[in-house]
Amino acid sequence: MSLIGLLLVIFILLFLGVKILKNKKSTGEMLLLFFYLVAIFIFLFGFLLHDSNYQDAIDPIDRCYSPFGGKHTISLIVYGLFYHISAYFLWMKGRKLPPLFLVLCMAFIFIGLIINIIMLVQVSSHHTEDLDIYKGNDGSFYFIPALFISCLIGISLTRKIILEEKNKAEIRSFKNEFLNHCNHFLLQKYNAPIWAIIFLFPIFLIITIILILFGQDYNSMVKVFTDTATWTMSQKTHPPALNHRGHYLCTVSARGNPKLVKPLYLGTRHGQIIIVNRQLQIANAFEELITDLSPRLHKFIRYNYDKYGYNISLKINTEKASNRTYKIMKPIEYLFILVLYLCCEEPEKKIRRQYLS
Repeated sequence: MSLIGLLLVIFILLFLGVKILKNKKSTGEMLLLFFYLVAIFIFLFGFLLHDSNYQDAIDPIDRCYSPFGGKHTISLIVYGLFYHISAYFLWMKGRKLPPLFLVLCMAFIFIGLIINIIMLVQVSSHHTEDLDIYKGNDGSFYFIPALFISCLIGISLTRKIILEEKNKAEIRSFKNEFLNHCNHFLLQKYNAPIWAIIFLFPIFLIITIILILFGQDYNSMVKVFTDTATWTMSQKTHPPALNHRGHYLCTVSARGNPKLVKPLYLGTRHGQIIIVNRQLQIANAFEELITDLSPRLHKFIRYNYDKYGYNISLKINTEKASNRTYKIMKPIEYLFILVLYLCCEEPEKKIRRQYLS
């Protein structure tokens, strides 16, 4: 549902962008719009990589946890739509909008700015220490640019309206001294933004009530940040990551015809009983060697093997498929043996001790 909402935001932004292109705007404004659209696409791509709910146990090949909480993302999307629609009208019409509509647009801009700042705080840190495959903050990069530019747009539009209010008041002149004094007073107050601030809470309350009628919680705008895992304001703990790390292809090939794959014994890997044959022993001994020689190279190989090998192994679920996999892996097995005999003092001892404890 949240992905559909994000796609809807993208569609509306593209539509508004096309409408803006038909109007004469400064080069700076058009560049800002271009960079914002690029940042939005990066944001969407980042969300595709980080869309797991906090209650899901993730595999190494799965996408990481979302910075925004499940069903509550709908509230975030609704306010995002109002923010961007208001920004469009303020950019195109400015002070020419009808007074009440202008105040509503300004109020949604203020609400959007507050939400954007909170979102920036939320995505500023990503705690993945207990998710081996995601070590390091790999999420903030995707989300921060769009949120930062969005804040910049909101602040710029607010400044634009204030300056237009000021210019309109300065141009206006009255013969009556009292009226001139009132005009000067309004000049100092910039009435549209002030009224927008006054209406801020009532508008927020009305939208919240409407969202409750459509299944949202009264505190969805809080839960959208707290009902998450691994992010700045996350209050939930995710389940332990599913541990599928291993030699997936060699493991499934060992389930083939015993006359072909020649199982040796039952071993233990991460608490799970597995069938061990010589091919699996050699593969694990080779990985152990790579870990000793170059941890960084091992991390790169393991990341890609976890990402693709596990998916492939799920499709190998018959004895015939396991036999075929065993045969395909045979040349790689010989290569591993060659490297082990070149680099290890006692290669057979290293091979035989695999999966014995």
